[in-house]
Amino acid sequence: MPFIPHTQADIDEMLDEIGIDQLDALFDEIPAGLISDRLDNVPDGMSEMAMLQYMAQHAEQDQGYTCFLGGGSYDHHIPSAVWDLTARGEFMTAYTPYQAEASQGTLQLIYEYQSMMASLTGLDVSNASVYDGASGLAEAVLMAVRSNKKNKAGRVLIAQSVHPHYTQTTRNIVRNQNVDIAPIAISDNGLVDPAALDGLLDDTPPSAVIIQQPNFFGGLEAVDAITDWAHAQGALVIAVVNPMSLGVLKAPGQWGEQGADIAVGDGQPFGVPMASGGPSFGFICARSAFMRQLPGRIIGRTVDLEGRVGYALTLQAREQHIRRGKATSNICTNQGLLVTAGTIYMSLMGPQGIRETALDCHRTSNSLRQRLLAFDGVTDFFDGPTFHEFAVRLPVPASRILEPMMAQGILAGLNLADFVGPEQKHRSNGMLVAVTEKRTEAELDHYVEAFGQALKRATGVSA
Repeated sequence: MPFIPHTQADIDEMLDEIGIDQLDALFDEIPAGLISDRLDNVPDGMSEMAMLQYMAQHAEQDQGYTCFLGGGSYDHHIPSAVWDLTARGEFMTAYTPYQAEASQGTLQLIYEYQSMMASLTGLDVSNASVYDGASGLAEAVLMAVRSNKKNKAGRVLIAQSVHPHYTQTTRNIVRNQNVDIAPIAISDNGLVDPAALDGLLDDTPPSAVIIQQPNFFGGLEAVDAITDWAHAQGALVIAVVNPMSLGVLKAPGQWGEQGADIAVGDGQPFGVPMASGGPSFGFICARSAFMRQLPGRIIGRTVDLEGRVGYALTLQAREQHIRRGKATSNICTNQGLLVTAGTIYMSLMGPQGIRETALDCHRTSNSLRQRLLAFDGVTDFFDGPTFHEFAVRLPVPASRILEPMMAQGILAGLNLADFVGPEQKHRSNGMLVAVTEKRTEAELDHYVEAFGQALKRATGVSA
């Protein structure tokens, strides 16, 4: 089926204008050995009915499980109104507001989103989102290196307690930008030891320091001390945060004496379904001093000559559709529809609703944690307080617990062996468990019962 809109006459006219005989000449720099004239590996198309049946079968695989998975994507309750409104045609079919004056509703929504995110993180300004939390961290690193006028070395320190996927994504994106990502080792308690940070100093001071709160293992870092240490070295502080946790935890803008400089994270907890891992939206907030280095769009509120409120794209010189090669980022279209869901979620919940949800998550998580620790051979992976996610160390590989529990309809947690390198295989018996406000007492009871059965079969050990 043809899908190129140009006729052969159009193509011939173009070739004549640029002075070549055939289209293949446009690709003459590609080595002949890399060019294929066949698409042998592309499967045959499916009919619409077969495609819908196929998708329905796969969607059904997600049904019937009680979810305790975490690691950056969480099973929170989504009020029905969120997607009833998000799916309206005005939002669902809108693209991106290049013609801003014709997109006032979309621009107002994004403005409200930015206002709420700035308030939540305790920072001055928010952008209009990025693809996800991991790529948002990479953008924040590039932003920090550009912004730190006193230190152009491009050395960035990242705690080993930051989500491994975030760390790897950041390395992949910034490695060709002369940015050196160096690790901050964690202590036996799974946290960064502020007293050990001076040992990381060398002839190249850091341009930025990255810390996650809560960290990947669920622990709570000493963010005040780490932030003050980083600022004392002339480094900017990038905070990776779970937005739901900010209902009860100190906002990044309040860390230490000056606050973090940039905050990033994934907005999935705010009205976005887990959807087998995505999509979601990432957020970046910052102090006003770094506003011009923010990637992506910023929406401003103004009034026209008649005093009517209006919204507009501001500081567009940062965008590649204005300056291209000089743009601060290559972000063009992002996850705007999911930002719409997040905005509606925050509007419905309000500060009190988010706080109550966070408190409920914390309470329920602690309850399950204590019940699991009552089993012989099960210990804390790391000591210390957590928000709504915790890791336990098992007497057997985690797969021997996770698989039989899945057979009973429970997604019991993440196998930490899937998130560590060869040098950390001693962590292979770890399991990361997340508990949200959706989990009922009956579901916790079912979890504990199934856990005990799986543990007994694997080890012969019971509570």
